Amino acid sequence: MGTGESARHWRPPELPGVDLLRARYIHKTFLRHTHATYVIAAIAEGVEAFHHGGTVHRVGPGGLALINPDTSHTGHAGVPEGWRYDVLYPDAGLVAAIAAETAGFRGTPGFAVPAVDDPGSARLVREVHRAAEEGNALAADTLMRVAVARLLRRHGAPLPVREVRTAGARHAERARAVLEERMTGPPTLEQLAAELGTSPFALLRAYRETYGMPPHAWLTDARVRRARALLDAGTPPAEAATAVGFTDQPHLTRHFGRIIGVPPGAYQRERARTYKTGGPEAA
Repeated sequence: MGTGESARHWRPPELPGVDLLRARYIHKTFLRHTHATYVIAAIAEGVEAFHHGGTVHRVGPGGLALINPDTSHTGHAGVPEGWRYDVLYPDAGLVAAIAAETAGFRGTPGFAVPAVDDPGSARLVREVHRAAEEGNALAADTLMRVAVARLLRRHGAPLPVREVRTAGARHAERARAVLEERMTGPPTLEQLAAELGTSPFALLRAYRETYGMPPHAWLTDARVRRARALLDAGTPPAEAATAVGFTDQPHLTRHFGRIIGVPPGAYQRERARTYKTGGPEAA
């Protein structure tokens, strides 16, 4: 591997509904966060380690990290030299369509395990990147669909249906709604608990159990996700930062890079390049 870090996060016009990330990280540490999409990360060199479901998983060359939507996880180097990988972020609707056509799923498709050793599938993910970078729309779309279908057949399972049964889970759900509504001026944990008629530590436990992270970490993740949508729409990073409740652009940049993997400015420039080349967002 080389000696420096590099990353490109983009959505090629050849693959509507799929974001790509190709990166080499050494010191990068991803905060606990979620994605609205699936995550299919093929490790090419080094080792990535990540927390998922109470366990630290380690994935090396030929392996893949497979994360379902809205699932809390982290990411960091598993060896001193870091890791290099190619990542697909397919939208939930696209994966559902592929699953319905090829895998015979009932319910919402998902991955049964977060880490697998599957060199053939990892190679397919890298080939999707190569075809997209070459502008080969037919190959990129074909390989992406083959890769997703193969992974679902080998490692897929219907996602469990979430049901809010306990009072704690209902408090967590209501707390999330409050934080979404008052993102730029959220209450303290004590104020939030009092508003919901519970105690701070009871709410903290329930939120962690329901969403995989405490309320403040979830709020940072939600702010970055909303800022990303604003950046997609062309909002300057400084304006997006304050619009979602960050104090300034450096505050957004710090958290954006530790969740998305690239700075907001670089992310937006790649989006703008897609628009100019006639990508789906330009329509």
